Amino acid sequence: MMCDFGTVSTLFKFDKNSGLPPKLRSQRKIRESRIPKIASYILDNPDSYVFSAVTVSVDRSIAFEPVPRNDSQGRTGFIRIPSSAMMVVNDGQHRCAAIRAACQEDARVEGEKIAVVVFEDRGLEHSQQMFADLNKHAVKPTKSLGLLYDHRDAFARFVVNLTNDVEAFAGRTEEEKTNISNRSTNFVTLNGVADATRYLLKAKQATKSISSEKQKLAAEFWTRVAANLPEWCLLVDGRMTSHAMRKEYVHAHTNILNALGLAGHVITQRPDWRDLLKGLREIDWRKSAPMWQDNVVMDGKMVKNRHAIKRAANAILAGLGIDETVGLDA
Repeated sequence: MMCDFGTVSTLFKFDKNSGLPPKLRSQRKIRESRIPKIASYILDNPDSYVFSAVTVSVDRSIAFEPVPRNDSQGRTGFIRIPSSAMMVVNDGQHRCAAIRAACQEDARVEGEKIAVVVFEDRGLEHSQQMFADLNKHAVKPTKSLGLLYDHRDAFARFVVNLTNDVEAFAGRTEEEKTNISNRSTNFVTLNGVADATRYLLKAKQATKSISSEKQKLAAEFWTRVAANLPEWCLLVDGRMTSHAMRKEYVHAHTNILNALGLAGHVITQRPDWRDLLKGLREIDWRKSAPMWQDNVVMDGKMVKNRHAIKRAANAILAGLGIDETVGLDA
């Protein structure tokens, strides 16, 4: 059925962080930090927001009254629920909490509607099973695909365009997965470029706009990085495959891409940063190089965590003769 936001905000009940242990609840606890974000999404996009259906259980008998029309075949009508009934949200409690918050901030959205799937309540065990079944096969889109398909987020659009503008990334960016298979012809992942560029620009997750100056800086930085890494040049010229580079060199992996972005924020603060990047040619980027051992490479394998990114960024800065280090909060 379709239900207006006003009804959702006043009648639907959900577990707002009660003290009950999990076994006595039929839902996860609400994460308060999510509510303002979803509420803002509604209010900022009144004509284009999209929500999937909410699922609720009703602790009273439900009656269906079909519309007396010949073309409805008894499938269109009204659901009658007693006013004394309790409607408990089985799936979608964060959406409902955000709808309530949005209605409190702007009463004009109370007339908006959301699809609701209604079940008769058969007890706690049944409600818990419903929650398990509804969430068992839910799969979030990958970060790369989320960026590719997000046309509202300014940073996402900027990064997608960036991968087309930088020659080393153009046509070599994995736009769906967050990792690259051994035989893939792709060189970087979309989310990898996004994370590395966030480090470079110190851009926050919720970025509504990217200045033209920062866009130009990012494009020039990555273009000059590519020009000063001989193996990246070979890749662009078609004389080396991304698979061969990943096998032998650290700079073909996402955590070193991130490290370049993290170090890049320090480098680009200096007026001679373009000349400084020429020093990248003198760094030994082979996995077997001593500077990466037990630091970024362990037993021949790349270490994939934020500590390794920080260590790699500091190694890059040292390799360029820059007496400065970065921290994990950079």
